[in-house]
Amino acid sequence: MVAGLRQGRTEARETAPVLPVPDDIVEATLPHMPVVVGDMVRLQRLAGMRPNEVCILRPCDLDRNANVWVYRPESHKTEHHGRERLIFLGPKAQVVLLKYLARDSQAYCFRPAESEAKRRAQAHADRRTPPTCGNHPGSNRVAKPKRQAGARYSTDSYRRAIQRACDRAFPSAEGMKSEDLANWQSSHRWAPIQLRHSAATEIRKKFGLEAAQIVLGHSKADVTQIYAERDVTKGLQVAQLIG
Repeated sequence: MVAGLRQGRTEARETAPVLPVPDDIVEATLPHMPVVVGDMVRLQRLAGMRPNEVCILRPCDLDRNANVWVYRPESHKTEHHGRERLIFLGPKAQVVLLKYLARDSQAYCFRPAESEAKRRAQAHADRRTPPTCGNHPGSNRVAKPKRQAGARYSTDSYRRAIQRACDRAFPSAEGMKSEDLANWQSSHRWAPIQLRHSAATEIRKKFGLEAAQIVLGHSKADVTQIYAERDVTKGLQVAQLIG
């Protein structure tokens, strides 16, 4: 009901446009991420979904009755407009997701608790101290930690996990002043929303603007049924070829 602010017409802070993140930067960052977060990044890049949509994915939200799976999020950004959100998952996305489906259908696929368990297991496997010396597994944990791994990632925790990986992948020079360090991190960090822009750029280049709008869920609420059916067909074709 209220019109959006127009650029240059108010005193509100103008934000920079969100740009795609190059795939080589993503590939350089992936080895520094927890396994679960890395798979979230891969899936989001392939399917072009929003960060929240990858965080809330559950097995019960997937239709796996065809070569291309269809993911219907339990909630999405434009549901108040009466729109249905369909996310198409092709063969590559299915490979990433398959190992997270052997669970209760109502449970979230990507769980911080599982990510932390994997991290601890890897740390134990990399341990150099003999098992008979030093701490035993679980002996050096805080009895009642202030924060515990939850049932699913939030968009904030997902973003922070990526930023921590960026800091490890592109470390700053030692002894940097706080202002220089902040500028360095700002220029070497990327956010999960940029993966969506990367997918949109690739799809538009290969299949055209209409295909990008369909895969990313940008169709209008008052489209006709025939147009919606055509949308689904084109979305399935795109996922089959690149997702």
